Amino acid sequence: MSTVNSLTELLHEEIKDLYDAEKQLVKALPKMARAATSEDLKKGFTTHLEETKKHVARLEQAFEHLGVPVRGKTCKAMDGLVAEGEEAIDLDGPDAIRDACLIGAAQRVEHYEMAAYGTARNFAQLLGESEVAQLLQETLDEEKETNNILTSLSDSINDEANMLVPEKEDIE
Repeated sequence: MSTVNSLTELLHEEIKDLYDAEKQLVKALPKMARAATSEDLKKGFTTHLEETKKHVARLEQAFEHLGVPVRGKTCKAMDGLVAEGEEAIDLDGPDAIRDACLIGAAQRVEHYEMAAYGTARNFAQLLGESEVAQLLQETLDEEKETNNILTSLSDSINDEANMLVPEKEDIE
């Protein structure tokens, strides 16, 4: 268990957590892109991979600005979310069903990131760390946009998945 005695230390811990989370995503997103069958979904994952690399760089800037060594701490939440993504990748079923599952896993990641970046941004603002707050806000805005894109993609993919009629023996 770690000891955190100030909001400044808590901000540092949040950024370390986010750094590890983003590094995990850099590894997970290519796998999700390969597993997707929808070209738009593949493109979405690939585009978000490039954004995620920028998120890592922004966090490195935040570390530098705060005078904290660039070092992550294991993000247990992202560990679990990536594991759920792996389950979606390994799902045996029609393409539209797997794509719908991949979107669900990706949106859970986005919602976690939105919460984490919003929290860290609020800490930075309160502490007068306006440059760090701006870096975190920039990433938060991109995470929200990615979530919106996933929601839009889910409309057509979920419709396609809903059109599938399982065989009676598959239902039992």
